[in-house]
Amino acid sequence: MKVVSSDIVISAVKPEQYPATDLPEFALAGRSNVGKSSFINRMLNRKGLARISSKPGKTQTLNFFLINEVLHFVDVPGYGYAKVSKTERAAWGRMIETYFTTREQLRAVVLIVDLRHPPTEDDVMMYDFLKHYELPCIVIATKADKIPKGKWQKHLKVTKETLQLEKDDHIVVFSSETGEGKDQVWAIIESYM
Repeated sequence: MKVVSSDIVISAVKPEQYPATDLPEFALAGRSNVGKSSFINRMLNRKGLARISSKPGKTQTLNFFLINEVLHFVDVPGYGYAKVSKTERAAWGRMIETYFTTREQLRAVVLIVDLRHPPTEDDVMMYDFLKHYELPCIVIATKADKIPKGKWQKHLKVTKETLQLEKDDHIVVFSSETGEGKDQVWAIIESYM
């Protein structure tokens, strides 16, 4: 997909704030600091559309990005690291769960993991949650530029085994730095539209 327009349209915390459209939506999940904002910016060819923070846990709402007037990316709060209270974290959990389990426009969840390391316990929990609710999952193994290309398959194998990835789920090696995997991700997204 050639992105010609992209904008953040709303930051929502409850269903009545979600955009009132029938456009397909793709949620972006991942632990804090895994590179979701960098992924969004690379996919949309925009430098600072999604704000990149050195402080994990900055995204505290569901951020809806309208792309080419035909679909939404929905950035959800990162999990597992944010220095926030348990109460606040529980509220985010409920907000994300409500969105994932009730939103008819949601076509697939893009689960972003770090290719350099085995998926965390939180990554596995998120993947299991998506499987429980029968939500299609696209796993993005990012930060590929940080390891030699010759080691990608070894790291991918660890990621697949740790998540116990199902056959119908996609996994893509990705780099926000080089754009590796970008066209493949767009092709998969388009197949769900």
